[in-house]
Amino acid sequence: MVLHSDIVKKGVAKAPHRSLFKALGFIDDEFEKPLIGIAVAKSEIVPGHMHLDTIAKAAADGVRMAGGVPVQFPVIGVCDGIAMGHAGMRYSLPTRELIADSIECMVMAHGFDAMLYIPNCDKIVPGMLMAAARLNLPGVFISGGPMLAGRKDGKTLTLTTMFEAVGAVGALKMDEAELYALEEAACPGCGSCSGMFTANSMNCVTEALGMALPGNGTIPAVMAERLRLAKRTGMLVLDILKKDIRPRSILTETAFLNALALDMALGCSTNTALHLPAIAHEAGFKFDKGTSFLELLNKVSAVTPNLCKLAPAGSDAIEDLHAAGGIPAVLQELAKKNGEYPLVNLKAPTVYGVLADAVKGAVNRNTAIIRPIENPYSPTGGLAALWGNLAPDGCVVKQSAVAPSMLKHEGPARIFDSEEAAFDAIMERKIVSGDVVVIRYEGPKGGPGMKEKLAPTAALAGMGLDDKVALITDGRFSGATKGAAIGHVSPEAAEGGPIALLEEGDRIIIDIPGRSISVGISDVELDKRREAWKPHPPKVTTGYLARYAKQVSSAAAGAVFKE
Repeated sequence: MVLHSDIVKKGVAKAPHRSLFKALGFIDDEFEKPLIGIAVAKSEIVPGHMHLDTIAKAAADGVRMAGGVPVQFPVIGVCDGIAMGHAGMRYSLPTRELIADSIECMVMAHGFDAMLYIPNCDKIVPGMLMAAARLNLPGVFISGGPMLAGRKDGKTLTLTTMFEAVGAVGALKMDEAELYALEEAACPGCGSCSGMFTANSMNCVTEALGMALPGNGTIPAVMAERLRLAKRTGMLVLDILKKDIRPRSILTETAFLNALALDMALGCSTNTALHLPAIAHEAGFKFDKGTSFLELLNKVSAVTPNLCKLAPAGSDAIEDLHAAGGIPAVLQELAKKNGEYPLVNLKAPTVYGVLADAVKGAVNRNTAIIRPIENPYSPTGGLAALWGNLAPDGCVVKQSAVAPSMLKHEGPARIFDSEEAAFDAIMERKIVSGDVVVIRYEGPKGGPGMKEKLAPTAALAGMGLDDKVALITDGRFSGATKGAAIGHVSPEAAEGGPIALLEEGDRIIIDIPGRSISVGISDVELDKRREAWKPHPPKVTTGYLARYAKQVSSAAAGAVFKE
């Protein structure tokens, strides 16, 4: 087999290169074998990544067993939980582009034949998927797996529990001793936080996209089963290299429709509405005949039932989903609905064959965790996109985590030009039942970086207001958010979108079933305010974030860099 890596190791002219490989401990026999890059996001600051060296070792063992030469290199990653609620959160989404770019640099500079990607949390998964689509080298994914849920007094705890507990302390419903007891128990060890938050959403979606073996999204991080999956994944890399299976042959529109259907059934994070179009962008295609991604999201949501109520929408954790049958069992339920609009296409190609191979033999072991398709939580999916004079280009809500009483809501706007100001007002109990909290100038450009708003939404929940108060923002939300939290409002305030024109007390009208969001003022008044509007000065003027703000596109386009 002629190998791409021969450009760095074959011939007289590459003797200097071979000498450097030998400095790494290579022997001559290894120059005859495929060079497999392993992009691993191991670090000592992200709980979901603290154990990735063990995953990488198992994967490398699999590569060697199959006749390849594994070579690891590091990838950065931000812990969204630690970055939450302060200026550090500005850096989370922007690292997605850095991750994709840095992997491109490493792969192209060193001549790898194929790739094995080891992410786990938040922006690291989509960043690596973007790199895989861009590079189009044979490649496969193995994540680090979910954290086990915390347990205390017979209750299931997740990271959401902690953020909501802060609100409970602020509302004098909990004392600091109780808060400390939860702090000790909520996050018991390594792995991505234990609910259907962004990290686990994207790891599960990677299965539906066909870029990982079954189990990638749900096998708990601490289980030996995860190490065995990593070993099999390492072996699989050599197989897809031999067969020349490349990401763009897998990441087709069919794959993204399958991913969206799974997303709707699980009730995944609203962040998938940023990441899936960004991955598709790198794969080099646009969705159906000019249809925007948000329009496609609603089209899929309209026919896909919500089958799971995982945290934060319910109390079930990812380990419960795994025990119930995992993603294959969910796909099997979805496959039962054929008719005019089949929910999943099991003929879609994957790194191991076709999606039907994952579903074959799947069993739904717990219909309380994975509802049968005949008895869903709702006939429509977990996410919804809304439009109106407040969001002409759309916005997104995790409707499966909204209280029924808040699916339709009208209330006065309480305006804040930063997350911190809104959080302070919530903790000082200045927000009351019926209000609509508006947090603006927090979009991709205005933030910059589109900070997640878990701290204010969780504080509202901890105070018992999540079923009485709505929150809208041109920023975004953690997958751990619940309630009438509507994000990605586009155009954003920094671009002069209508959210920038709102004034204190304006009536905001939300109709999630009707897919609309509006402000109760006339077009004439909006135009008058638009003429008087002046852009806010940028919050950051130096460094990577300043460059990011100049390059980034709208949230409605996936917050990718402008062409």
